Amino acid sequence: MSLFMHKLLRKKTNFSETAEQRLMPKILTVKDLTFFGIAAIIGGGIFSSVGKACATGGPAVIWLFVICAVACGFAALCYAEFASRIPISGSAYTYAYASFGELFAWIIGWALIMEYAIGNIYIAFSWSGYFVHLLDSINIHLPRWLTVDYSTAKRTYIEFASSKIASQSNDVKETLRAWNLAPAIGSFKLIFDAPAILINILITLLVYRGISESKKASNAMVIIKLIIIVTIIVVGVFYIDIENYKPFAPHGMKGIMEGVAAVFFTFIGFDAISTLAEESKNPKRDLPLGMFYSLLICTVLYILISLVLTGMVPFNLLNVDDPLAFALGYKGIKWLEYIVSVSAIIAMASVLLVFQMGQPRIWMSMSRDGLLPPIFSSIHPKYKTPGFATIITGLVVGVPIFFTDENFVLDFTSIGTIFAFILVCGGVLLLPKRVIKENDGFRLWYINGKYLYPLMLILAAVIIIQTVPTYFAAEIFDSNNYTIFKISHQLLWLFLGTLSIFAFIKNFNLIPLLGVSICMYLLTGMKAENWKWFGIWFAVGLIIYFLYGFKKSKLQ
Repeated sequence: MSLFMHKLLRKKTNFSETAEQRLMPKILTVKDLTFFGIAAIIGGGIFSSVGKACATGGPAVIWLFVICAVACGFAALCYAEFASRIPISGSAYTYAYASFGELFAWIIGWALIMEYAIGNIYIAFSWSGYFVHLLDSINIHLPRWLTVDYSTAKRTYIEFASSKIASQSNDVKETLRAWNLAPAIGSFKLIFDAPAILINILITLLVYRGISESKKASNAMVIIKLIIIVTIIVVGVFYIDIENYKPFAPHGMKGIMEGVAAVFFTFIGFDAISTLAEESKNPKRDLPLGMFYSLLICTVLYILISLVLTGMVPFNLLNVDDPLAFALGYKGIKWLEYIVSVSAIIAMASVLLVFQMGQPRIWMSMSRDGLLPPIFSSIHPKYKTPGFATIITGLVVGVPIFFTDENFVLDFTSIGTIFAFILVCGGVLLLPKRVIKENDGFRLWYINGKYLYPLMLILAAVIIIQTVPTYFAAEIFDSNNYTIFKISHQLLWLFLGTLSIFAFIKNFNLIPLLGVSICMYLLTGMKAENWKWFGIWFAVGLIIYFLYGFKKSKLQ
């Protein structure tokens, strides 16, 4: 048993550059990496899912973005420490391999596959919604059975086909029309989201073509969407109704935290930056700077856009797929509404681009270590990209578009991101003391958490008891929507208490300790449905690991 456990937790220590790694062109600068981070973080969040977060949290949803930013800030510091020590592709997967061992590396690599692929499915659906809306506005109308996914159409037909027409919303009517007019093969309705399929194919081809082309496309798209977002904020300020900020937190902290699943998956942009290490000119310096700059810019924009949205429109009306366009239409700003539709198409295409770049490079790293077949790490002789892994990524994103829907994939995404951040922050705690060298890139400063961390926990507990006396007696199940009530905060505090003991014994660094703690708190905002699908994905991953990766590992 001890030998078996030793194999499961074997760590990778040799990260020297291989011949295959030298084939990757090193052309990315700090600006490019920052723009890739902005491209990944700002897209589906601001142009789509932020509306759902505002609808549950109200104007106080800005505190969710502050919490997310703090969590990501600590995570970014830990990512930067790893990136300067291990400047190769693989992101959290590679970092977990160096700190926790092979089994944890596989788990986080498998979680990131879910995060990137399924996140891109959601973005593809959102992109399609804006694209179809834009075509409709210029009187180009696609057949509705080519603009809606099969799952949504079938569910809508079952739920609303027998209800009165007058009581149905326009979206329901359009979806029912798509179901009724769609061609059929026997009893099977031929319904699929064609624009979502198309954009996935185009982005996959661009990423397959090369990093230089992807960089130019990403930089151009980021500049355009930043200009548009700033314009919306400046114009929207003049249409804010202060009364819409009352109440500021209509559903309290619970309502704010319910938005975690809707927005946190966008912050995987940090992880996407770290997958580009082998194509960076100076990864030890440039990766950390790219992470910090993109985090700062995106957090400010998320907070400002949330304040503007909830000020322009009553928060309970914002649970829509296109909150920016909706808010502008609500206030009658038609000229900007049209521009937003165009910019949303560009913004979400840039997110697809970065995620489609990150996913193959994680597979490439896992393949180099023997955990996936060798073909996943093959580099295209002409384009110098992980060609096979890129094509497979396109299929992993494209095929589910035919039979799933955006609500399902949104519920399925953010756990993987938070889980990756927890392992990266925790991994820093396990790293050996670093020998300081000149020109060694970013170095995470050390703050002894021996006494500070336990004292901070005690202070936090006292404040919570004073403000929410029933907090530690909270029920496990919420009878209204059957979600696990914040993963049971009792278990969260048990974990944090145990961590404080180790911090006292091991003199752990306070920075990664706080990163782990805040990310664990964010996990408490996940619903039961999130955990169910993550558990299924996790189980499938373990089966594949023991059938292939455990036996084929280069460390075997």
